[in-house]
Amino acid sequence: MNFTAEQIQGNWNELIDYIEKYISEPRKENLIQFYKTYEDRIILMPAAHKKEYHNSFPGGYVEHVLRVIRCAIKQATLWEEEGCDMSTFTMEELVFSALNHDLGKMGSENEESYIPQTDNWRREKLGEEYMFNTKVPFASVPDRGLFLLQSHGIPYTFNEMIAIQTHDGLYDEANKKYLLSFMPEQKPRTSLPFILHQADLMAARIEFEREWLPKLNNSVDGLKKKFTLDSNKKTFSNPSAQTKALGSLKNEKLKNLLDNL
Repeated sequence: MNFTAEQIQGNWNELIDYIEKYISEPRKENLIQFYKTYEDRIILMPAAHKKEYHNSFPGGYVEHVLRVIRCAIKQATLWEEEGCDMSTFTMEELVFSALNHDLGKMGSENEESYIPQTDNWRREKLGEEYMFNTKVPFASVPDRGLFLLQSHGIPYTFNEMIAIQTHDGLYDEANKKYLLSFMPEQKPRTSLPFILHQADLMAARIEFEREWLPKLNNSVDGLKKKFTLDSNKKTFSNPSAQTKALGSLKNEKLKNLLDNL
């Protein structure tokens, strides 16, 4: 997927608007300064290095973050309607966490995490539009994001720290210590981490469906056309395909079923 320059700029302006609307001083000023310092990099970042994931294209990161913010706000409303205690976190904490949940994908202050893939085979065969920059020391995305915030004088609350740390839910083994406890006193004291995780999951799934479901459905339609049954002759319209398909079947009952169609 490709965004126009106008779409990329519009998404960036919307991201800054969320900071202006929901983040309070004094950290609002520092947060805006941080994003403007790295604007040229963040505005064109992909959300992932591989096409099979989500939003692996210029501008994909910001669009993903915006969708997570919107989904988080809507999820919070749903949770509240169903009886969630919303007094355990603030709307600012919700938006701040969604805004910065993937900030660690930026890389370090001097180096980008994702750089264009130089191996044509990996790009064409594996769908890797980008590769990881080995100049960036390893750190998990949440850890690096939290480090970037604190190193630029942008404080965060305990709620925000836990939400950002665990936004991948139980897809990340490291989050079990926070999310898999059966002891009430060891469970999160707020639903913010779960709301953020659901918002991130929702956004990533929507982006996957937008990018890949049409391609997958077209592939299935193509296979159906290749192996369609002729309703009159009760045979495959492509005899060679029929022979090859039946020859590969190991289940005799399935073979008989097809023979009797």
